Order: sequence, then C-alpha cells, then structure tokens
Amino acid sequence: MVFHKKNNLKNVLFIILFLLVLNGIGSQFFHRFDLTKDKRYTLSLTSLNIVKQVKEPLSIKIYMQGDLPAEFKRLQQETKQLLEEFQAYNSNIVFEFVNPLENEEDSMNNVKTLYLKGLTPINITVDDKGKQSQAMVFPWATAVYNNKEVNIPLLKNRMGASTTDKVIGSVQHLEYSIADALNKITKDKQKKIAVVKGNGELQDIRMAKFLLQIRESYHIGPFTLDSVAKSPTATLEALDKYDLAIIAKPTESFTDTEKQVLDQFILNGGKTLWLIDQVAVEMDSLYNNSGATLAFPRDLNLNDMFFKYGIRINPDIVKDEQGSPIKLASGEQGSATQYQDFNWKFAPLVYPESTHPIVKNLGGIKFDFANPIDTLKNGIKKTVLLKSSQYSKKIGTPSEVNLNIVAEETSPNHYIKTGNIPLAVLLEGSFHSMFENRVLPFEQKNFNAKGMENKMIVISDGDLIKNQLDKNFQPVELGYDQRSGNLYDNKDFLLNCVNYLLDDCGLINIRSKDLDLPLLDKEKVYQNYTRTQLLTIGLPILILILFGTVFTFLRRRKYSR
Repeated sequence: MVFHKKNNLKNVLFIILFLLVLNGIGSQFFHRFDLTKDKRYTLSLTSLNIVKQVKEPLSIKIYMQGDLPAEFKRLQQETKQLLEEFQAYNSNIVFEFVNPLENEEDSMNNVKTLYLKGLTPINITVDDKGKQSQAMVFPWATAVYNNKEVNIPLLKNRMGASTTDKVIGSVQHLEYSIADALNKITKDKQKKIAVVKGNGELQDIRMAKFLLQIRESYHIGPFTLDSVAKSPTATLEALDKYDLAIIAKPTESFTDTEKQVLDQFILNGGKTLWLIDQVAVEMDSLYNNSGATLAFPRDLNLNDMFFKYGIRINPDIVKDEQGSPIKLASGEQGSATQYQDFNWKFAPLVYPESTHPIVKNLGGIKFDFANPIDTLKNGIKKTVLLKSSQYSKKIGTPSEVNLNIVAEETSPNHYIKTGNIPLAVLLEGSFHSMFENRVLPFEQKNFNAKGMENKMIVISDGDLIKNQLDKNFQPVELGYDQRSGNLYDNKDFLLNCVNYLLDDCGLINIRSKDLDLPLLDKEKVYQNYTRTQLLTIGLPILILILFGTVFTFLRRRKYSR
C-alpha cells in the first residue's frame, strides 16, 4: 500500500515537472492556430507589419455593447475575436466595449458627443418572431495613440443590402478597417499628393469628402499649372516632389507647355489619377421647364497625350439600361405633386466584374454621363477596372439629353454587341513621351523620351469624385445621392485607386479578402421555432437526464451487491 502511494506521488511529481518544462519551452515560441476554413482570424502580413509599429499603449474603444440585434451581436463577436488576435501579437494594444446608451440620463449627451466626432448611429428594424421594433446602434470604434485619435467604421453600408448582407460585408472588411486605422495613427505621413488646378478642375468643396479621407494617410497640396507659362522648368521641378497627381474634371484646354510638364512628371515616375469628361453636360442643367439640355464635345487638348499612352476617350456618352434611380415628379403639378423613381440610363450603375484588388468585393459605383474608353496596342498593360453592362451603347454628340428618356421602351435587340464599354482603365508599364521625336514646347535639358516603370488610372467621368452639397452648402458623403437616398461605393473605389498607385497594395489585399460567414436563416427559424427550441434546448437536457438515470441505475446495481 505504501509502495503504491509512493509510486503515485512520483507520477504526480513527474507530470507536474513535465508540464513546467513544456510550459517553459512553449513560452519561447509563439504560434496561433486558426482552424476556420477561410482563415478568418489569420492576420495578413500587412496587418502584422502595422502591429509592429505600435510602440506605445494604443487604446481602442468599441461602441457596440448591450442589448444588440442578432446580426450586430455577430459583428460584435467577430470584432472582439479579431482585436484579440491583434492584441496577441502586441500587448500594447488594449480594447474595451462600451454601451453609449446604457445610462438613460447620459445617453443623449453621449449620442451628441459621438455625433460631433463623426460617429453617426444607424436606426435599424429588429424582427423578433414577426414583431418589429426600432433600435439605435453605433457600429463604430475609436483608436487613440500618442494623443492622436481616429475613427474606425465597423459597418459597411452597402446600397440596397439587407442588414444581414451588410454585416457579412462588414466582417469581410473588418481587418482592413482596423489595420487601416492603426496605420494612420502610428505611421508618419510620407507620400505627397498634388491636386492639380488651373484648367477649370472641380472646386475643393466638391471633392471635400475624398480629400479629407486621403488626408489622413498622405500629405495633400493644391498645385496650380498657371506658373507654367512663366517658368515651366521650375513648375516641373516642383511637381516632381509629389508622388501622385489627381486631375479631377478639367473643363479648359491644356496648353502644350502644361502637357509637357505633366508628361515629364509621368515619365519621371509620378503617378496620375485622371478623371476626365470629354462631353460637356451637367445633371443640374436638366431641371428646367423643358427638361432637356444639349450634350456637346469638350476639347481638352489631351487626345494626343492619351493616344501615346495607349487609350482614347471618345466624345460620346454611355447610355445603360442598368442605370441609377432618379426621382421625378409624376401626375399633376402643385401641392399634390408626387415623386416616383425612374431608371436614369445616363447614370450607369456599375458592379465590378474584375477580380483586380482595386475593385474586388466592391458594390455598385455610380457614374454620370460617362464616356467610352478605347484601349490601343502599344506595349502598355491595360486592365479594365470598370465597364458598363451588357445592355449599353454609345450616344454620339452633340445631341439632346431629355428627361423623357425614362419612359423609353427598349429590348435586348437594341444592344447587340454594343455593351461592356470600358469606363475606368489601369495602365502599367514604361510610358513613351508624347513629345518623343517632336519639337518641345519649352527647352528641357533632362528631357525623357521613355520613362521608368509606372502606372496611371484613367476614369472617363469627372463626377465620380464629386460629392453633393446639402441645403446649407456643406458636402455630403462621397457616393451619397440625395435625389435617390442611395449610397454608392465611389469613395472606396477611389481610395483603392490611390492606395494602389502609391504602392500601398497590402491594405487593398486585406480589403479584397474572401470570407465565408454562415448566418442563420431567420425565416426558417421562425417557421420551425418550436422544433428548433426542442432540438437546441430540450434535446441536450433530455440526454443529460437519460445519462444521469442510467449512470445512477448502474452505480446502485454495482454497489448494492
């Protein structure tokens, strides 16, 4: 008996010693196992590099706590698990979930404070066994690091999507949202973006939402080409200090001297984002007594430049059966006027088909009077990022644009071999100067006839970057259409363009990560509610009772002898 006790004690001591040694060895190595099929919780290399940048305590506050609808509980859970993954790689990252509506006395003040920070709540309809109620949710988080604060959007608001689809899309972009926010507050701005002026481009207030967004990650400065006439060489030297030039909807012709400056900037390695309208027509000009306006070609004197680079923007407008909704008055005019949604065919609603990281997983992108782009063979790689639908065609200009087109009846026969028109193209390669073997507009000692490897994006609609203004002439969210109340993915597309051109491709790859998020089908649950309760609650209890009864019976039978 004593021998057995000593032997048991040795075994216990051996096990304890083994566990201590195993724990010591394990503390020297770090690895996390992600058993999900889509590797949802495996951080990308880009995220891991961003995490390494956190040298001081970084605090994240998530405003999703309390009695949340089922879909948002899932979003809350996914957010928590992903933040735990970030925290596991860097203990400087701490986070907490708070409920801004927990205390009724302070809830209104909390809502106002968050609203002033730009954290707008959403009101959703909650279905509970057929009963509907309204709930306010703050799908936001804030990160604070070294006295800098940044907002983290947790919900991706997609046009026309159900709450469930929005949550799935949000989980898909969760790692990107968090990694992008951490990158903004931990990494110093390095790259510079020039917003080119001087040829009737969009005013800053008309693209304020986009500029405010990219200002969080890059240095931005207006750059006027007016000085080209007096000092073209100095202007080129100044422009070469920027990494990217954005040319947004110019309305006045470029001189050959200005084109040489832009051309040499490109051949010296500068990236460019072109948003060009080759046709002069505005939506606002249609709202008159006749409901019509004239669309006519706009000469920007850029055709030869684009032709040399390998594209051509035609002075036509694209008419697409897959248009965006527009509200127009119907019935009698006056106090009883009613407004109805119509399909506006000159505002193509483009859903990306390409798998390129710039457009992968994006929703609908709204154009206004877009122009067709032709791609030409010249050794430059061209990737069509966005194109019109199968049922679209070109309308030559000059031509009249009339609101009565909403009543037009068409059939697929009207669009035989006319659709899939390129509207946004990525060009990559070594560009040749448009002034190669030509007399230069101004003398340049270090003129380059052929440039280094480079890339540019050409979009045949300047309105893509244009945000609308509210009644107080304040900019509304880019992609939000006040006439229809829809929110499109214009901003995300343009942000991806900038990230890609400036080689911040890691963040884009995170955004285009594919996840499979299975959620319960509410309709099936409601239809089989009692059965589901019996299976999920009653059956486990029944099994436990059965196991306890059998166990007790066998035990009594064994020891009653």
